[in-house]
Amino acid sequence: MRARKSSRIITARLKAERSGAQRPTAVLIPRAERFISNAAAILCVISCSFHRIIQPDSGRKLLHSSSGDSGALSRQQVSRRRGMKDRLEQLKATCDTDDPDDVEIAVDNAAFMDEFFSQIEDIRNSIDKIDENVVEVKKLFSVILSAPTSDQKTQDDLEAMTNDIKKLANNARNKLKTIERNLETEEEERVSADMRIRKSQHAVLSRKFVDVMTKYNEAQVDFRERSKGRIQRQLEITGKSTTDDELEEMLESGNAAVFTAGIVDSGISKQALNEIEARHKDIVRLESSIKELHDMFVDIAMLVENQGDIIDNIEVNVSKAVDHVAVAKTETKKAVRYQSNARKKVIIIVCAVLVILAVIALVIGLVVGLR
Repeated sequence: MRARKSSRIITARLKAERSGAQRPTAVLIPRAERFISNAAAILCVISCSFHRIIQPDSGRKLLHSSSGDSGALSRQQVSRRRGMKDRLEQLKATCDTDDPDDVEIAVDNAAFMDEFFSQIEDIRNSIDKIDENVVEVKKLFSVILSAPTSDQKTQDDLEAMTNDIKKLANNARNKLKTIERNLETEEEERVSADMRIRKSQHAVLSRKFVDVMTKYNEAQVDFRERSKGRIQRQLEITGKSTTDDELEEMLESGNAAVFTAGIVDSGISKQALNEIEARHKDIVRLESSIKELHDMFVDIAMLVENQGDIIDNIEVNVSKAVDHVAVAKTETKKAVRYQSNARKKVIIIVCAVLVILAVIALVIGLVVGLR
């Protein structure tokens, strides 16, 4: 009997130990499943929150799609849509009934500015062409002064260049005067941004025109002085010395016969006499060209003098603009560097937050799962 009881006890203990060994496995499996599901849910919430931070409109789209799937719009939304539609129709009707004069004024103003800039471009091209011709004229002056005798081809080229400069200068001057008269007429009627633009363009081109004509005048004066020096040296070679005043009187006579009559008694050679006469003719032609351009030059110079304040303001504004551009470049480089650093910091912070949240989610999942 005792043996049977002890065997039964041993058998019961073995069954209890077996059931106890199997119980933790049966308990841990559902706990692990709960832990995994909790961790997945927390990570899903974190990812959704981060997605909303990056793209705040995504939540709205999801809500809108879910509400669209339900197919139920509130009465307030319907009324708002109807109000927006009515407002759109009202705006269309207002646009259709607008005064066409306003549109015509805007179109006319744009067309007028296009015509103005076309004139400005024409004037600028004329001034640039004058500048190129002045360079060629200087070369021809040097050729004439270096040659022992006057070359007819060189003289013809010089005359053609002079006539071209005169034509271009008259064209630029007339257009500048026309723009000036228009500005004076319209200045009393209105003051606008396009008026300031036109004044600035006119002032800049007037100054540029005076500068190029001044360069041309300086080239002419230099050629005259050097030609007069050649004549004076030829007279000194023959033993006849003349003062500047005496030579100026002979040059101002403008008559070659009177000019040679004053020096024929010096007994100079025919070649020297021909060179003196050629230089005299060059000076006479040059002075005629200078006189023709004098009035035009003075007129534009007076115009530029009256516009001194405008031109000074333009130069000041240009210098300030250059300084501002330099400062802007420096500030832009700093901004790019700061933006790059800020972007890196944001990425680091976001990654750190995600890691922390993941750790918290794992800890919470472990705690919840082990309970």
